[in-house]
Amino acid sequence: MVTTRLETIPDEVHTAISEHVGPILHIDTVNGGWNSEIATRVQTANATVFVKGLRTDHRRVWTQRREADVGPYVQAVAPQVLWHIEAAGWSLVAFEHIDGRHADFTPTSADLPLVVDALERLGAIPCPDLPLRQAEQRWSAYIEDPSMLDHLRGDALLHTDFNNQNVLITDDRARFVDWAWATRGAGWLDPALWVIWLIAAGGHDPAQAESWAARTAAWHTAPTPALNAFADANAKLWHEIAGDNPDTWTSRMVNAAKQWAAYRATR
Repeated sequence: MVTTRLETIPDEVHTAISEHVGPILHIDTVNGGWNSEIATRVQTANATVFVKGLRTDHRRVWTQRREADVGPYVQAVAPQVLWHIEAAGWSLVAFEHIDGRHADFTPTSADLPLVVDALERLGAIPCPDLPLRQAEQRWSAYIEDPSMLDHLRGDALLHTDFNNQNVLITDDRARFVDWAWATRGAGWLDPALWVIWLIAAGGHDPAQAESWAARTAAWHTAPTPALNAFADANAKLWHEIAGDNPDTWTSRMVNAAKQWAAYRATR
């Protein structure tokens, strides 16, 4: 799942970017997030932009197009997409640069209400007519009872990847970045997925994590059997992602998903 991050921007990429932003004064690699071969801040005399890139023959180059397509619809909760180009064998997407920090998901963090607010604002955005993945399809391999898949269907625009590095805090607001896994489905799925990341952050037991998800309106539309099945499905999914030799980060996610599934099994 991890893509190697280039520390030096290839000359052809440098040229392609400069053709859109003008003379580049400074360019530097951004740490965090490993879905792109290029993730860089580009500074010009007039602006700073954030650019993500993958080679056009990369197996996940579709994620670049997905982010570019979704961007215009999510400006209320995300940095603005400025442009998307394919040049010199590269797919490049430029975003408004946000001078923020990654969200803190630990129990006493003042960021948690900001994330709830952002989830509510996202829930108010109509799902655009784009070829997005369908939630019932994404999780179908991990849910044993096919009838539960009906509860995953919906017309909400979902982010689905609540790694705290995908949540930026700036100007007392939370903004969601990295929309590669944008999905159409039931609105309660995003708060449910956040539960796993809250547990993984440390300090939250499943009940405490759910209490934060429950501050969103969408959470209360989830039938209990569907929540139980979804928690079990994500425990299976993270076990599959981890494989036989999970690293420290993946092990943490596996354990968090298992904790939530065990809790939901008692509901």
